[in-house]
Amino acid sequence: MEEPDGLDLYCGVDVGASATKVVLVDKGGETRARIVRHSGVDYAATARECLGDALVEAEATRKQVRRTVSTGYGRRNVEFADGTLTEIHCHAVGCHHLVPGSITVVDIGGQDNKVIRLEASGKRVDFKMNRKCAAGTGAFIEEMAVRLGLELSEMEALAHGTDEVVKLSSFCTVFAKTEILAHLRQGVPVEKIVRGAYHSVINRVVEMDPLVGQVVMTGGVVAHHPTIADILAARLGREVTVPPYPQFTGALGAALSALKQAEE
Repeated sequence: MEEPDGLDLYCGVDVGASATKVVLVDKGGETRARIVRHSGVDYAATARECLGDALVEAEATRKQVRRTVSTGYGRRNVEFADGTLTEIHCHAVGCHHLVPGSITVVDIGGQDNKVIRLEASGKRVDFKMNRKCAAGTGAFIEEMAVRLGLELSEMEALAHGTDEVVKLSSFCTVFAKTEILAHLRQGVPVEKIVRGAYHSVINRVVEMDPLVGQVVMTGGVVAHHPTIADILAARLGREVTVPPYPQFTGALGAALSALKQAEE
């Protein structure tokens, strides 16, 4: 493949417990490729495959990637990375790039939740992270889908199609399954239970932090279940911003950090 003149690329790899994301940006910080795959059990191999797919999408070669930064749960498994940064740092950088100003970032991932507060300059003021259990994360929604006998892809349409909610009083995934069985025995419509599961996710997030100011939601859960952002907006009584491609903010932040490091 003939290399375009002057095209330098900077790579961000976000290896999550559920999905691996790769973003390539150019010298101007513009995104040239986005790729996501299930992380699987071999994080290193998945990262390599994502990079290969991203290079095809960007019509570029490996030699054009000047620097790579990895982040996320499996960031140390990315063999071709030139450096690593925390998820908190990369999500902050990615979100501030997309939504400049003073913001509170809520990232709902497969295994954890993050709340990050940023000043108008992008400087991190505070952050909180929930890794105690699956409650309030993508894993919780996946478990609820299994218990309800649904495909994960079916849940968004069901939740979006009703305003009625069955309250799940327990944050614990195990106890919530028991509650769901009781509701099913009582003949409660499945869509009410699904929306109840979404409300349970938001309840867990809200208990982490007051969520002051402009709230920006990111992560794979919001990408695939956008009704969750609507539920949070209703709970807060104000608009919640979901940037384009919310699943990729960590990888974007890593790529932009790679660009900044190269310039320094």
